[in-house]
Amino acid sequence: MINGSCLCGLVTYQADCDNGPIIHCHCQTCRKAHSAAFASVMPIAPAAFKWTSGEDQLNSFESSPGKNRYFCTNCGSQLIAERREAKLILLRMGCVDSEISDRPDAHIWRSDGAPWYDPDHEIRQLAGTYAPA
Repeated sequence: MINGSCLCGLVTYQADCDNGPIIHCHCQTCRKAHSAAFASVMPIAPAAFKWTSGEDQLNSFESSPGKNRYFCTNCGSQLIAERREAKLILLRMGCVDSEISDRPDAHIWRSDGAPWYDPDHEIRQLAGTYAPA
């Protein structure tokens, strides 16, 4: 069972399934939707997914044909994306509350990647807030 929630906690969900692969998507729409270098997602079957609270707090945005991104209208957290024709739900890993020890399987859409981010470049790992070197 995978549990997830938005930042404010109004919207929650459960996915009754095994972990899927974790994928880092670098496409331009994921980068813009998440204001980040990439979005980390886990594809699952729609039949395994259900909202457990706050469904009335959701809104969606069709970011590309057939792909709807669902977000909390209170805090703005993007929780999932749905591709109905592909019969696919993409859990947004930042909103997953369950302990998941699996490691990412792939970076996709590197052709759209942010030029300032290189997944092969090693940078400092800090336990807390940023401090200049």
